[in-house]
Amino acid sequence: MKPASFRHGLHDMGNGLFAWLQPDGGWGWSNAALIVDGDQSLLVDTLFDEPLTAQMLAAMQDATGIAPDAIPLLVNTHANGDHTHGNALVPNAEIIASAAAAQEMAELPPALVAKLMAGAAAGALGPAGGMLKEVFAPFDLASARGRPPTRTFAERLDLRVGDKAVELRKLGPAHTTGDTIVHVPGDRAIFTGDILFVDVTPIMWAGPVGSWLAACDWILDLDVEHIVPGHGRPTDKAGVRRLQEYLRYVDNEARRRYEAGMPALEAAQDIALGEFRHWLDAERIAANVLALYREYSGDSRPPDMIAVFNAMAVLRRAQRR
Repeated sequence: MKPASFRHGLHDMGNGLFAWLQPDGGWGWSNAALIVDGDQSLLVDTLFDEPLTAQMLAAMQDATGIAPDAIPLLVNTHANGDHTHGNALVPNAEIIASAAAAQEMAELPPALVAKLMAGAAAGALGPAGGMLKEVFAPFDLASARGRPPTRTFAERLDLRVGDKAVELRKLGPAHTTGDTIVHVPGDRAIFTGDILFVDVTPIMWAGPVGSWLAACDWILDLDVEHIVPGHGRPTDKAGVRRLQEYLRYVDNEARRRYEAGMPALEAAQDIALGEFRHWLDAERIAANVLALYREYSGDSRPPDMIAVFNAMAVLRRAQRR
């Protein structure tokens, strides 16, 4: 199987596997995939808006002859809009997600995201609104319709695409509560969703950090050679270990400051990113420290999204000075 370079568009990985990659992998620029065997197919995720998703589906049809309305299965690896907002463009697919991801999708549908962006455009959200406008400016979020899952599972679901075995495993909570990986064991390939970011700073909306580290260990125990992350370039197991190094480092540094009584935002500003400072979207350390502080204190409530984006916006400005 051929490794995929990190250029925009469709990459034929060989043996019926196709990756759709979106450099640079930062805010909203997610990856997706298509698994094909004979006349059967499974789409792994859609994109952040319908124009981008339509472009992807057209390229997939050109390469495989499979029209969007002929794709029978769509797996959403988790609930975030950059992996789900284009679902309406695969109208006949059974949409599969973990039960936890389906619940999150219901809580933050595309219409609510569009309303949030309208508030940002009107200047109603403070620093968070300014950051949202900046990072999501390339996307047509107002017209995204989405489509919710039609089938859910708890922890594991085994599927077939033609003669290919495909295993879905819920490994969250980690990045979100319902993170799922798509494993094609016969091709030694895995599509991780946002369990994995490569050369891009991960963001912990859910945690706990130990669960995310365990999810990475689960991937490392597999016999896989080809790993397509949710964001960033395709990798091998070295990319998984690198993400673990980041998570362990931030966890250790945040815990020291938490135990010393340092406020979370101050801690995020105080932690030296060192070798990780060149990863995209470094301001996400603010979100990660806030999530870790909630974990340390036993606070199981979902994060206040506007407060988290406010914290990242402050740090983003500081990092640019």
